[in-house]
Amino acid sequence: MAQLRVLAVDDELPALEDLSYLLRADPRIGEVATARDGAAALRLLDRAIADGRPIDAVFLDIRMRGLDGVVLGRLLSQFANPPRVVFVTAYEEHAVDAFEIKAEDYLLKPVRPERLAEAIRRVAVSADVPVEGGETDTIPVELGGVTRFVSSADVIYVEAHGDYARLHTAAGSHLVRIPLATLEERWASAGFVRVHRSHLVAVKHIEELHIDSGKCTVRVGDTEIPVSRRHTRELRDLLVRRARKGRQE
Repeated sequence: MAQLRVLAVDDELPALEDLSYLLRADPRIGEVATARDGAAALRLLDRAIADGRPIDAVFLDIRMRGLDGVVLGRLLSQFANPPRVVFVTAYEEHAVDAFEIKAEDYLLKPVRPERLAEAIRRVAVSADVPVEGGETDTIPVELGGVTRFVSSADVIYVEAHGDYARLHTAAGSHLVRIPLATLEERWASAGFVRVHRSHLVAVKHIEELHIDSGKCTVRVGDTEIPVSRRHTRELRDLLVRRARKGRQE
């Protein structure tokens, strides 16, 4: 794996120096550039692209003078080949913004080396390993006052709870403040399908499809999930095509 070229952005010099030191200590990172504000970061990123040596990832503070990190993150997401974004902040309340921008991770200051190492791992995997059949995505969840990111690849199915959604994984479930319709649109490329007004399912985890007296359900693990009439034929056809493709391969 080629070493990563990264940019650290923070308007507080001691924090920037500490972050740069930790980044340079990681063997997966080959070059660390720094910027003290959003405008300087954009100029550096543009210059790197013009030189044919684009930045792989930006480790970005949020509350900065002038162009703040959330605005800068949204600008970066519009690049033709956007760098991965990792937010590094003292504030927890911007985790939803990070999800919308598709940030790789969300680190809270003071940064612990093991959490930074995990963020670098996420960036390295995202940069080097394309996902067969679609894209992975991450979503922030609160666990004991600490923000963690759950990958769409680990989610088996999603259940609607009003304006919230519960993500079910093999390790447990997480309630997040995101409507099911938003996840349906966001995770379509990751292999998720709507089977019911209250359920979104990862196709790869569907083990069985049952149709009895006109009622349809799918089994994922030990869970039976209802399939609405309007989704039954579409889902059945999708599973048939998937099975045929598997036999051909």
